[in-house]
Amino acid sequence: MEPALPAPPRIVAVIPARLASTRLSRKVLREIAGRPMLDWVYRAARACEQLDRVLIATDSNEVMAFAEGSGFEAMMTPAECASGTDRVHFVAQKVAADIYVNVQGDEPLVRPEQIDALLRPLLRRTDILVSTVATPCAAAQVGNPNAVKVVTAADGRALYFSRAAIPFDRDQSGKVKYRKHLGLYAYRKAALDRFPTLPPSELEAAERLEQLRFLDAGIDIYVEPTEFDSIGVDTEEDRLAVEAILLERLSNPKVKI
Repeated sequence: MEPALPAPPRIVAVIPARLASTRLSRKVLREIAGRPMLDWVYRAARACEQLDRVLIATDSNEVMAFAEGSGFEAMMTPAECASGTDRVHFVAQKVAADIYVNVQGDEPLVRPEQIDALLRPLLRRTDILVSTVATPCAAAQVGNPNAVKVVTAADGRALYFSRAAIPFDRDQSGKVKYRKHLGLYAYRKAALDRFPTLPPSELEAAERLEQLRFLDAGIDIYVEPTEFDSIGVDTEEDRLAVEAILLERLSNPKVKI
């Protein structure tokens, strides 16, 4: 008798959705191209066939009511959760899975193809605990601190994430290839469970990038390439830019952003 094949990992996506955002009030419920932002995010995640379950994690009764009215699975999380990763961790204590995917609630351009890319490192190697994705950074965004850049080793292991333009083109050769980090993460439960036990690091505080807490603690993050860009919505300008892209997608599904 042939040995049984190992069961595929159970993969759960969590969408942290905090209503009390500071730079753009109530942004997860703001309308974009005729639908609330959170509606775009949830439906895109649900379209990824590798995900066994998708749920919204929020501290808002209004977001819960929206989710229930839309038929979306959601869970209340404590208001004290300091970050999206903390909300994912809270859900992980109640929902069993092998891999947890953090799909941020302000990323309405997220695509199933990006989530597929995100999962590749963890499905390829069992020793990888955390993964994320990056795409080529447009020249206009290299100097933009809201576009986070990432530098990796040859094997895809992240060396550093920064709001600054890294690597620095000292000789101004114009040949440096910059990579833009996208706000998607996948974690094995062991790494996710360690996150809230780690003190915020000085680098994390300086850059305001929570993924640096993993690197400071010696937990590697592997970066998978994707051809699809994204725009996180932090301002009204972002919302309008995303709306224009989504309207173009609706009229031309072959659009790659």
